Amino acid sequence: QVRLVESGGGLVQPGGSLRLSCTASGNIFDIYAMSWFRQAPGKERELVASITAGSGIASYTDSVKGRFTISRDNAKDTVYLQMMRAKPEDTAVYYCAQISGNYWGQGTQVTVSS
Repeated sequence: QVRLVESGGGLVQPGGSLRLSCTASGNIFDIYAMSWFRQAPGKERELVASITAGSGIASYTDSVKGRFTISRDNAKDTVYLQMMRAKPEDTAVYYCAQISGNYWGQGTQVTVSS
């Protein structure tokens, strides 16, 4: 059974940084693309960033380009989302996902506020 566990959420001030982690278990992590989604109150869940298997090519939604970085460490079965220059509109529950198998983590809350 595949399990994804996020960590690293919390409160960050506007302009600050935070790193989210997602550790996978239960399948061969390095052959699957991984993604981060987020859902703010009253809004639909949106794709934030994805990273391919193998070469690790990253893609981002426009609102986070240049501020967020997705990366993966296949030796640790972990995908990361480095958030920089955080904005209040980044406040949401962040989920990691392995879309190919429809596997999702439980989510971690990120709040950007002074």
